[in-house]
Amino acid sequence: MNNGLIPHRYAKALYKYAQEQGKAHEVYDEMLAVVKSFQDNPGLQRVLSNPNVSNDDKKKLLESAAGALVEDDYRRFVWLILAHGREEFAYQMALAYRDIYRKANHIAQVTITTATELGDAEMEKLKKVVSGAYKDCSLEYSLRVNPDLIGGFVIDVDNVRMDASLSNEIEQLRQNLLRSN
Repeated sequence: MNNGLIPHRYAKALYKYAQEQGKAHEVYDEMLAVVKSFQDNPGLQRVLSNPNVSNDDKKKLLESAAGALVEDDYRRFVWLILAHGREEFAYQMALAYRDIYRKANHIAQVTITTATELGDAEMEKLKKVVSGAYKDCSLEYSLRVNPDLIGGFVIDVDNVRMDASLSNEIEQLRQNLLRSN
């Protein structure tokens, strides 16, 4: 079976269940914490995939990955994936739940990357530009600094990119010079 299909099915089932329980947002917050835990701890995937690690230990790991306040709905979900031997897909399930929730609730993920850290006033100006273009969406922001941009910024909203970086302008000029030969 396709490795993308399994996590999506479990995530979709969890989303429907959480909606019925009126806890979809709480589970979303837990899944965001799970995603962050996997990103911050790359060894977590290896531990969950290890058949020598007990299900009790895997359960503790998955519950602690969700943060301090774990709801019963998430605990039931952890039990379900362990009972079916699907713990190796926990990260992909968290990502799939996050995407399902965002789509259902019209939430766009915005990543603003700048060459240097910006002050609050400059960052608010960039956020205002984005919110003006995406009036029908709630926006979740993440901020990054990438000195390779040299100057300017890059804004990614889901799959749309606006690149106003100096490094991009230099690359465009280089491409134009290559084409003019």
